Amino acid sequence: MTYNLFISHSWAYGDAYDKLTNMLRSKPYFDYRDYSVPKNDPIHNASYAYQLKEAIRRQMQPASCVLIMAGVYSTYSKWINIEIELAKSMNKKIIAIELWGSERTSAVVKNAADKIVRWNTDSIVSAIRGY
Repeated sequence: MTYNLFISHSWAYGDAYDKLTNMLRSKPYFDYRDYSVPKNDPIHNASYAYQLKEAIRRQMQPASCVLIMAGVYSTYSKWINIEIELAKSMNKKIIAIELWGSERTSAVVKNAADKIVRWNTDSIVSAIRGY
């Protein structure tokens, strides 16, 4: 089975997105398709917020769940809030991932999450398979 995932824009901070996708790719017997809007996608330069919101909606549509980093800075990202709003409106399951060693986390993300997991390949994959 291939899992359809939307990985939040919160992963753009540092190299966490690359680390996450490498973790998922290295998991035996786990296949996924990433429906995220890549960092270098021209839609990020959209003139209007509604254009970016619509692009995110289109990308998120085929995903079965949304992975959002639960770092404290996520609370202050307007796009995280829009991704949460879109995920909820489309009944997508939200998995919040707490980074390894993080002491401060986002209450906004964790309150919206259907499941909260730690930065651990098995925990993340188990949560994805649960949905």
